[in-house]
Amino acid sequence: MLFFYIRHGDPIYNPDSLTQLGHKQAEAVVKRLALYGIDEIYASTSNRAILTATPTANYLNKEIKLADFASEVHTWANLTIKMPQGTQWLFQTPKVKELFHSKEIIELGFQWYKHPYFKDYDYESEMNRIRKESDNFFAQLGYVHLGNGKYKVENKNDKRIALFAHQGFGVAFLPTLLGLPYPHFATHYDMCHSGITVIEFKEEAGYAYPKILTLSNDSHLFKENILGKYNHEIEF
Repeated sequence: MLFFYIRHGDPIYNPDSLTQLGHKQAEAVVKRLALYGIDEIYASTSNRAILTATPTANYLNKEIKLADFASEVHTWANLTIKMPQGTQWLFQTPKVKELFHSKEIIELGFQWYKHPYFKDYDYESEMNRIRKESDNFFAQLGYVHLGNGKYKVENKNDKRIALFAHQGFGVAFLPTLLGLPYPHFATHYDMCHSGITVIEFKEEAGYAYPKILTLSNDSHLFKENILGKYNHEIEF
């Protein structure tokens, strides 16, 4: 099985939608995914994710199956921190990023949220929610998570599954899928608007160890001459 994780296109957060650039990015995604096809399409319940998935679903004549567990509404409410300048993602907060690379957090591993700095927040519940819902999602596809990124293959298949979702959710979801601690993944890996991440679930003696083949690939944007800055920040 190949699993495609696609971040939504350039967004308008309020009201929840896409910019003109975001719609162009969504159309570019179609041309990339249509090369080999997608068997099932999922999208978070956020409108910007659904709008990004819609051109691909229409072209391939596929139903969009809604996956509320992947909505960024949940992670924004439960995996952020209140700072003097306002609410921020943990992985974008300088103080937290520094703490995420401390000896104390590294030793806590998957239980990083037990550090005293986070005593006023219940990050454990959100990480457990993501893990549980993620495991349920892949179990339905035939891959049962045994923990630490090892899956029992109960229904080997060659399907191509796409999930259109978000950055804030994605940097918590992907390390959960791969069996990696959140702090280091979230601070060292990113995903651009409409970026395509491909993960292979290759069966080996009844088990699969998901491997990222490409992370947040944006070649479809260059193919269509849709140029711009990486998430409005960096030009390269």
